[in-house]
Amino acid sequence: MEKIIVSGGNSLIGEIEISGMKNSAVGVLFATILVEGKCIIENLPPIDDVYTTVSILKAMGAVIVWNGKNSLEIDTTNIIPCSSPDEYASKMRASYYVLGAELGRFGRSYTAKPGGCNIGQRLIDRHVKGFEALGAIVTENSANINAVAPGGLVGTNIFMDDISVGATINIMLAAVKAKGNTTIDNAAREPHVVDVANFLNACGAEISGAGTDMIKIKGVDNLTGVTYAIVPDMIEAGTYMIAGALKVGNRIKVTNVIPKHLESISAKLIEMGINVEEGDDYVTVSRTGPLKPINVKTLPYPSFPTDMNSQICILLALADGTSRIIEGVWDGRFKYTEELIRMGADIKVNGRTAIVTGVPKLYGARVRACDLRAGAALVLAAAAAEGVSEIDDIHHIKRGYDKMEKKLCAVGVDIKVVDIPDLYELHGVESESYCDRKVQK
Repeated sequence: MEKIIVSGGNSLIGEIEISGMKNSAVGVLFATILVEGKCIIENLPPIDDVYTTVSILKAMGAVIVWNGKNSLEIDTTNIIPCSSPDEYASKMRASYYVLGAELGRFGRSYTAKPGGCNIGQRLIDRHVKGFEALGAIVTENSANINAVAPGGLVGTNIFMDDISVGATINIMLAAVKAKGNTTIDNAAREPHVVDVANFLNACGAEISGAGTDMIKIKGVDNLTGVTYAIVPDMIEAGTYMIAGALKVGNRIKVTNVIPKHLESISAKLIEMGINVEEGDDYVTVSRTGPLKPINVKTLPYPSFPTDMNSQICILLALADGTSRIIEGVWDGRFKYTEELIRMGADIKVNGRTAIVTGVPKLYGARVRACDLRAGAALVLAAAAAEGVSEIDDIHHIKRGYDKMEKKLCAVGVDIKVVDIPDLYELHGVESESYCDRKVQK
């Protein structure tokens, strides 16, 4: 076990280079199941979710050769369908992409129920509805999901009752080789949806409309291998943009980004009185005065992202006045607020709304990461706080951030990762996180 220790209060100045997008990387890696031949995937973030995805594909029979830490060659020609190992699949949310990719190639699929962050009810009913519309029969129980298309998949028109990134990508994977044409109406528009579509098109797919609310897919017989680079991670970029606004005098240049992906984040920072300068492939964030209170509502892209809920809350907790966050995507996003309250924040949560009254400062405390984005936010809070903070359960952070401690250290954060003994294991007791216990109560 490891924890992060931060001595807060330092001024933060410098540059942080952004890695490839986590959500694109896992989608593209699973999409290689559909490809006949070798692919080279570049700009992969060296994070746990990518390593777990690679472990799943290897266990299924893919041949994978790493070309350094950010690039790999993958050949899924001889993978065995329905062989995704339960112990890996249950560790991450995106393991469900096995379903769409295997259905598209083999007409049958299996996976364990996906894991990932506990941020509310995360059903896969929209995925199932799409697969069934294409002609699959889907059965599931508490542990796993099976799908089979006895007559093959056939293109159709699919209307998404709710916008879902995962379901949009999964249906797209299944439909790429289906007979005829498929339309996904009310599709998710996120950059990683576009990235997966661009990868498939580079391989020979015929997908149009990705990035809009209507995606059209003309089924093809074969996909061939290509070299493809993952787009920069907009949520990692947004996280470090927040770092540039934590304290008067901070100035962070976030490089290797697509500024258009960050427009909703930049707009909210500007509304708070923070300086945001955009270049072709960078965004510079600096703070020269107090933070203004604002209202934030998270919604699907291009609105303010749910994955930035906890990070923006750090700034609202330090603003001069009262702000409101309305969570429009997940019903369990606000578990992290209990941890911020331990650091001195004034936050009251009612359902999907958090009322945040700014305080003069936060104070160091021992806190636990409830999920991936909450963990990153707590590191930012610790960097802004007076005194020393300890963040436990940092395995969540490692799922989605490439060496966060090194990137923050380079701009002035006094941060280190240390090993800690697992007292639960030493005494033979199953451990649980502080956040889980709060929910159970």
